[in-house]
Amino acid sequence: MTCKAATRNPLVWAFAALVLLASATVRTQEARAPRTAAEFDTMFKEINNWGRWGAGDELGTMNLVTAQKTREAAALVRRGITVSLSHNPMTEGAPDNPPASFKHTMGAARRTDTYEFTYHGYGVSHMDSLCHFLWNDKLYNDVPASASTASGCGKLGIQNLKRGIVTRGILLDFARLKKVPYLEPGTPIYVEDIEAWERQAKVKVSPGDAIFVRTGRWARRSALGPWQVGTSSAGFHASVLPWIKTRGVAIVGSDAATDVMPSRVEGVTQPVHTMLLAGFGTNIFDNMDLEALAEAAARENRWEFMLTAGPIPVDGGTGSPLNPIAIF
Repeated sequence: MTCKAATRNPLVWAFAALVLLASATVRTQEARAPRTAAEFDTMFKEINNWGRWGAGDELGTMNLVTAQKTREAAALVRRGITVSLSHNPMTEGAPDNPPASFKHTMGAARRTDTYEFTYHGYGVSHMDSLCHFLWNDKLYNDVPASASTASGCGKLGIQNLKRGIVTRGILLDFARLKKVPYLEPGTPIYVEDIEAWERQAKVKVSPGDAIFVRTGRWARRSALGPWQVGTSSAGFHASVLPWIKTRGVAIVGSDAATDVMPSRVEGVTQPVHTMLLAGFGTNIFDNMDLEALAEAAARENRWEFMLTAGPIPVDGGTGSPLNPIAIF
């Protein structure tokens, strides 16, 4: 076919149009905002929760876990099946688990022992308190960084959640959605992925929920070995943040550290972490082992459950090692 004839062929034009549309879609997806620290700062100012529950609030989105929400969560228990969301602490050093992360020392009589945690990072299952991250030298609810001292966080410490957490949990299984055993490191998760999972799993995220993002990090580690999760992991792209606020999510958990890494936001290493903790006042559950949960949810054909969790109430603590329990 000559070039002139091709330009008159409507099928050629239709194919060309589809190619251009596909290319535009890819470019839009890869370039969606926020792309820079300046764009993230604009977003932060527009959608943060500062003042939403009063100037002295230290609970953030845990205010959305009402007594009614807890009763609704309890009603989800039908079979009494319990599943831990914690990965057992690892004593061996690895690219994703520095040797100082956890140390277990037995006492001389072998009847006592000592646990030592340096839990922030990518190896230990833990919970972040609201004083763990800041933006522009401010913590959640406009609390200055100077409120934290060598003695601990003067405000927003983990002791605020001593009463524990009981709410509805939802597993967002993106590996299952993509029909793969695990997402490759660096894979971003967008709003359309979340909503596709909602349709597939027949669940809808609602105010007061705790959502858990399964990328298959631990399945990949078992198959291929550990890697530097802190620089290369699947997770939420920062463009999902307005959606998280609109839906009223109370807690965000994942099998890594929530953010896609690298973040794709120039100048901000962990924009999702930053907005959740410092902007929304949303506690984060890091390094959850969601493999057993994924198996149980698939067996039950239910991706919602009652979640219970109780951090160690250290006054002024920036977080706590954690063993959350899902109950079906």
